[in-house]
Amino acid sequence: MKIFVILSRVPYQLDKGDKLRAFNQIKQLSKNNEIILFALDDKNIDEKKLDELKKYCVSIIVIKLSKFTILVNLIRSFFNGNPFQVGYFYSRKALRKLDDLILKHHPDHIYCQLIRTAEYAKNYSNIPKTLDYMDVFSKGMERRKSTESFFLKPIFAMEYRRLLKYEHDVFQYFNNKTIISEQDKNLIQHPQKQEIKVIPNGVDTDYFKPVSREKEFELLFNGNMNYPPNIESVEFLVNKIMPLVWKKKPQVRLLISGSSPNNKVLALRSDRVVVSGWKEDIRENFAISKILVAPMQISIGLQNKLLEAMAMQLPCVTSTLANNALGAKHNEQIMVADTLDQYAQYIITLLENEEKAKQIGLNGYHFVIDNFNWQSTTNVLEKLFYAT
Repeated sequence: MKIFVILSRVPYQLDKGDKLRAFNQIKQLSKNNEIILFALDDKNIDEKKLDELKKYCVSIIVIKLSKFTILVNLIRSFFNGNPFQVGYFYSRKALRKLDDLILKHHPDHIYCQLIRTAEYAKNYSNIPKTLDYMDVFSKGMERRKSTESFFLKPIFAMEYRRLLKYEHDVFQYFNNKTIISEQDKNLIQHPQKQEIKVIPNGVDTDYFKPVSREKEFELLFNGNMNYPPNIESVEFLVNKIMPLVWKKKPQVRLLISGSSPNNKVLALRSDRVVVSGWKEDIRENFAISKILVAPMQISIGLQNKLLEAMAMQLPCVTSTLANNALGAKHNEQIMVADTLDQYAQYIITLLENEEKAKQIGLNGYHFVIDNFNWQSTTNVLEKLFYAT
């Protein structure tokens, strides 16, 4: 089968959740199919990054979106009623290029990741199509409209309403719809949302595996550090949870790791809080830390940071909202907290009780191995393509 994949970003390097999902799905799908990759991007692309993708794609087309193009796109979306999340990535020039490529390759299936790319494919009624909602953007925007400054609230409120409508309206154009978790599926405002197939992320357990290293940090938070939910969570960790931990264990050090740390994140640095920025091999930061803490404050998506940490037998402390998508057992495979006191208590318990921490780490490892494998999750996606 020829599968035409449309992405809003080149899926390499693996510094964001959508890239990680797209890259690994392409890698698995390429075993039995021809992959034609059509990717938009607002940054200059390093050709070396494309080399990794060429292993799995028979053709790669990258459309660079200039700042001027993006500005025009945003103005158009303001007036045509589409969300900015969609308008930002929609270029008429890119659509014309895509039309030419469809005629050239005659794909058997079109796969769009995120609603950002849906405008490019929705009107191809003669080709079976799948839309991966992945996350529910409207839910994230709903939270942001309540936390942003007074002057920005109206813009985020408008974007929330538009996302809610677009997520509903775009549903009808695609034969298949997929999403990352049952929790996210239930947030889609559509009467037929039960048709959406849950395709979880996986973890590369050949790459993320237990490593014995001397521990330099007690705690780790890892992720894209310019992503608002990660910024909010790490501020919550440093400003609310850590004072309770430090009251009992003043020597505890926290490593904040991940690409593009926002100024709010950089402001958290101290003698006990280190911000590392992008790490070429993120396994090193997992290996030198004792516990991963992910106090996520929003109920969308599946936290790759948890999957990767658990695959390396790192005990994890997280929120109910994050674990709802994961489904691990509290106090057996993971520690799930709802209050500041619980977070502090679980962190201190795992630091003081090495046997408990080791058992949580081992149980979490087996949980991930059994339930989150890229090959098995992508096989479900592939079957959807072939059944359409």
